[in-house]
Amino acid sequence: MSVDPKYWTEATATGGGRNGLAKLANGQMTVTLASPKELGGSGLGHNPEELFALGYAACYLGAMRFAAQSEKLGTVPEDATVTAKVGIGPRDDGGFGLAITLEVKMPGVDKAVAETIAERGHFICPYSHFSRGGVAVSTVVA
Repeated sequence: MSVDPKYWTEATATGGGRNGLAKLANGQMTVTLASPKELGGSGLGHNPEELFALGYAACYLGAMRFAAQSEKLGTVPEDATVTAKVGIGPRDDGGFGLAITLEVKMPGVDKAVAETIAERGHFICPYSHFSRGGVAVSTVVA
């Protein structure tokens, strides 16, 4: 699978990783990072799982709208929502892993139609594709 990126963004984390700062290269956002209390941190900042949840919810909602329109599946109402719940914990084989639940609400849309739109949204959404192991990650040590 190859991807032809049409947009790139860049962020840099400094400090202790989960306890430090992360900022966008364009200067439009800087986030103070702190591990959550549940993982032994202060909880006085944001964490990567929160940022991932924000991005996934927004991207998936957009993907469902794209699917509904381009595939003529119906209309995703303006008051539709996606709530992304992201959990982190130890993996059985070592290291850490994520657990993700997406809660989709499409008021006024027939459940079968909403389920079809949600399914097609997963095919289109790059976050869903990423979560299935469908992204090439390269690491360059400078």
